[in-house]
Amino acid sequence: MPDHSAVTVIGLGPMGRALAGAFVNAGLRTTVWNRTPGRDTDLVERGAIRARSPEEAVAASELTVVCVLDYDASDAVLRRDAVAAALKGRTVVNLTADTPGRARDTASWASDHGIRYLDGAIMSPSVTPGTPDAVFIYSGPERLYRDHLPALEALGGTHTHLGEDIGRAAAYDVALLDIYWTSMTGYAHALAAAKAEGITARELLPFAQGIAAILPPIFEATADQVDQDDITGEGSPIGSTAATMAHVIHTSEGHGIDAALMRAAKGLVRRTIATTNENDGFMRVTELLGGTTTTR
Repeated sequence: MPDHSAVTVIGLGPMGRALAGAFVNAGLRTTVWNRTPGRDTDLVERGAIRARSPEEAVAASELTVVCVLDYDASDAVLRRDAVAAALKGRTVVNLTADTPGRARDTASWASDHGIRYLDGAIMSPSVTPGTPDAVFIYSGPERLYRDHLPALEALGGTHTHLGEDIGRAAAYDVALLDIYWTSMTGYAHALAAAKAEGITARELLPFAQGIAAILPPIFEATADQVDQDDITGEGSPIGSTAATMAHVIHTSEGHGIDAALMRAAKGLVRRTIATTNENDGFMRVTELLGGTTTTR
């Protein structure tokens, strides 16, 4: 059985420090290493062990958790000859955000070097590790996930294994971040447009929250429509959507505000209407984006 009493954390940015802190607080022997010195001071004062090199760090524990900026950064550490040799026969859980393709490539490299490998992502802010609000997703060998889950649960929150395909966690991560950052970009644009009309962000807030509140049931309804290819425009035809988007564009550009985001969205809608009709549903856009549209 794996040793659940020890863990190594590679990467001590805000999220990495939060992960290491949660392990320390849970009583695990936590070894830490970061490419830039000095970020481990507080953790060491709390009981973490400072490694002098990444190979020393990974050799200290059966389980290494990596959380750095991207896979370029993780590869720069893990693929050092000395580190790869020290990791042989051990497990890496890579919580670094990147693409599904990069996850699969790294898993292949790990297999070639006798390293057990799980990919994962953190779907909550850096203040959440160690609390019930943390959200972690993983993909890769389920048995390996189950073997190390007792240690990973020291991070708090929920832990979900999404499947054996090593790229699946990254695919979820990319899709969910697409929702988040597209939404935040739209919100920032809305605040700029509102400000130009003399409306403060605080004044708009309760109405913005109202818009956000109607999205979950819409997500649920449209998920079934997309999966079952039964997309209708009942109650909200895509032709009406195009007209609404035009209002946003004209108002924004009238104030000199860049409306490129909404112009791009309207362009997608117009192209979708050309392949369906203006009475169809907005989610036909998914077919256009996926290259599967057919004239209806």
